[in-house]
Amino acid sequence: MYAEAGERHNVPHFHVRYGEHKATFEIESGDLMVGYLPKSQMRLVEAWAELHRAELKADWAMLLSGQAPRKIAPLS
Repeated sequence: MYAEAGERHNVPHFHVRYGEHKATFEIESGDLMVGYLPKSQMRLVEAWAELHRAELKADWAMLLSGQAPRKIAPLS
């Protein structure tokens, strides 16, 4: 999750990069907003987002208040 200079965001979301692939997911629903990931990585991201939804929401609030979001643990 990162702030994009000059951008206003209405839908809470997070960005994912996997190799040359990039995707953006809605925090609340976990739905893919834009981009593409291979099917197996897509399932991992969906599982990770479900496990960390509260942390993603907290990071979004921090980002909106001008603070840097905290790092969220990856799937292990």
